[in-house]
Amino acid sequence: MNDALTDELHTLATTARQRLVEGTAQLRDAYQGRPQTSILLKGRARLVDHELVRLWTACAMPASAALVAVGGYGRGELFPASDVDLLVLLSTPPDEALKARLSALVGALWDCGLEVGHAVRTVDECMIAAADDITVQTNLLEARLLAGDPALFAELSARYREALDVRAFYKAKLLEQEQRYARFNDTPYALEPNCKESPGGLRDLQMLGWIARAAGLGHSWRDLARHRLITGSEAGELRAIERFLQHIRIRLHHLTGRAEDRLLFDHQEKLARILGIEATPTRRASEVLMQRYYVTAKMVMQLNTVLLQNYGSVIFPDRGAAIVVNARFQVVRELLDIRDEDVFERHPSALLECFLLLQQRSELKGMTARTLRALWIHRNQVNAAFRADPAHRVLFLQILQQRRGIVRVFRKMNEYGILSRYIPAWRRIVGQMQHDLFHVYTVDQHILMVLRNVRRFTMGEHAHEYPLMTRLIMAFERHWLLYVAALFHDIAKGRGGDHSTLGMADAREFCTQHGMDANDTALVVWLVEQHLTMSRVAQKEDTSDPEVIQRFADVVRDERRLVALYLLTHADIRGTSPKVWNGWKGKLLEDLFFATQRLLRGATAKEALGLDGRLEDARRQLRFHGLRPGVEDALWARLDPVYFMRHSAEEIAWHTRLLYYRTESDEPVVKARVAEDEDGVQVMVFTRDQKDLFVRLTGFFGRMGFTIVDAKVHTTRHGYALDSFMLQDPGEQAAYRDIVILIEHELTARLQKPGLPERPSRGRMSRQVKHFPISPEVSIRPDEAGRHHVLSLTAADRPGLLYDVAAVLAEHGIRLHTAKIATLGERVEDTFLLTGHVLNQDAQVLRIERELLERLQV
Repeated sequence: MNDALTDELHTLATTARQRLVEGTAQLRDAYQGRPQTSILLKGRARLVDHELVRLWTACAMPASAALVAVGGYGRGELFPASDVDLLVLLSTPPDEALKARLSALVGALWDCGLEVGHAVRTVDECMIAAADDITVQTNLLEARLLAGDPALFAELSARYREALDVRAFYKAKLLEQEQRYARFNDTPYALEPNCKESPGGLRDLQMLGWIARAAGLGHSWRDLARHRLITGSEAGELRAIERFLQHIRIRLHHLTGRAEDRLLFDHQEKLARILGIEATPTRRASEVLMQRYYVTAKMVMQLNTVLLQNYGSVIFPDRGAAIVVNARFQVVRELLDIRDEDVFERHPSALLECFLLLQQRSELKGMTARTLRALWIHRNQVNAAFRADPAHRVLFLQILQQRRGIVRVFRKMNEYGILSRYIPAWRRIVGQMQHDLFHVYTVDQHILMVLRNVRRFTMGEHAHEYPLMTRLIMAFERHWLLYVAALFHDIAKGRGGDHSTLGMADAREFCTQHGMDANDTALVVWLVEQHLTMSRVAQKEDTSDPEVIQRFADVVRDERRLVALYLLTHADIRGTSPKVWNGWKGKLLEDLFFATQRLLRGATAKEALGLDGRLEDARRQLRFHGLRPGVEDALWARLDPVYFMRHSAEEIAWHTRLLYYRTESDEPVVKARVAEDEDGVQVMVFTRDQKDLFVRLTGFFGRMGFTIVDAKVHTTRHGYALDSFMLQDPGEQAAYRDIVILIEHELTARLQKPGLPERPSRGRMSRQVKHFPISPEVSIRPDEAGRHHVLSLTAADRPGLLYDVAAVLAEHGIRLHTAKIATLGERVEDTFLLTGHVLNQDAQVLRIERELLERLQV
């Protein structure tokens, strides 16, 4: 290609870039003055069309080639920062000269400032690619000729339409949607949803359009109404919903200056202001916006389900005759169908019966579109009179007691507004956001996740995940009571006051109204009241202290309650966020469970901790590793009972194997190993006690980027420090096996050279903390025995936090014995056991609390 053409293209691209910038600014100004999505989206597509045709013409492409817009751009819509998808269609594969021209054209397009996705193919190559890839097939569905040979484009269109298998396309798009939903945990209610890709987002609406176009059912919502696939009012709803989501996406692109489709915390408040949404006395403007978004997403999913069902009946008309279930329902194409349009009006109980049938008949894959539509229309029949009907109460309990389909049915009942009408308290939590930095779902979705987790304990196919949980729940009589407790445990969130206490009243009312046995009612109400207790004790108190176990056992009182609370707590923590649960939290809960179980079965508090059995177990492990009897005596004689109570038999054996022959070592001993579940690194440090040792250790781990999730600090009877730590990488990027040797070498070298502690970097503040800051809280109180003081703190998590706490304590000569670190997403709730003379002076304690608060401020 000659230099003259290159220069001409460069000049054209420069002027095109300027015109695009000016034209885009004019479209933006016009949109801000009068927000109309269609004018902006079509206007930007036309703006880009003109510049692309100019460049194509300047390249003097062969008359037998064509420039084709595909994807969203082919549809004639372009969001402010969207990619421009193009197909260069050729009659024959390009020679070297044409390749050079095409390369120059693509370069010019990028010089224009456009984000271009392009393909160069012949018609045959297009057909092969479409047959292999549903994405290519979908893009070609909306192909639009921009410039070049209309006959070649017509050939592509004809061959594409001829080859298109509508049934296969429908099935492939359904599978694609299923996979996309799975990437977003099958919920639109994430706190930072993607307005394009999340369930209930624009992609759901686009998919409906693609299938309609492929099946020849039309190009607009009005076309679908004309085909009687939806009602006229539903067509209007779909257009209004589509406009709202388009406004959200347009504003996000304008706000960020890039193709940002996620409603991140950074943008929610600004977006709400731009959209004219104002705060209420109890909610931020961003929360009002997000609740509106969730309602919209829920409607999208409902209409998506209805339309997909109706598409299926058109595309697969030959699915057999209806099978009668009873006077109200029949089965059509593996879907539950109402036998008459007025079934729900004449038989209100059918509003619950339909869900029960979904559970009882395994062949059912869902409900027909007309059933779902009728369910939505008649949902308001679930009123006070409906709730008071004993027959309906029996039906609802039956739904809870079924052997299958519990979670699926409750999600559907929530989606179609039945649950919020049957349990009025539920209405307040639908779409309610939680800004506590560790929940990633709205309150209603978190509860349904907890219900799902409890339900999975009962399913054999999931027994390998948490075998102890499965064993416990299968032996638990009437385990459906745990489903009731799960439904009510957070139902009072956001009302003000203690949600556990408020939720008790709701749970008691439900149980009483549904005629549940007094003991069952008492269990459910107690679980709602105490649902945070086991987590708090396991993660924040010294569970090696017999008095802590005794106090917890006094709250629990019997083994049935203990098992129920353990199962609910496990499910609850895992239901907050995929990132909050880890093996270490599981071990803390398990240890507390077994210690309390032994106590309730008649052991003393000390026996419940299993100290004698622990020592015997540790000895057995030492013998297994080839150590002769008695080698442990010298080391163990230097350790007090507190050490043995705070470490497991396996940890005691590990420490002993490493230290029995060097109890008087002049050199520090540092050993690390990958935790049993490969969920972190355990580190043991044994060295002559020295000033600021704990501060130095926390500084070292902080500088390496680790979060300390547990620390046990012990001083032997002969003046050595024996400290152990559990470390995790908060970014989950660490290859723990590779880091073990590094920790041992580097930390040993640091401890051999006395020096001042090295402060770790404070790191970057997360987006959640920036937009929903936590005010730190600090409390220092004597424990009940009067032997120690307990420091409790709550703060935003960050690197170096434990170092700052340790440094303040060291400055005041306070000795730290244990640290229990509970990290909940971006929030930490830490508890430290302390001793020190200054802690007996109120003025000094206040001063220390003030200093800690200053250090913890983000």
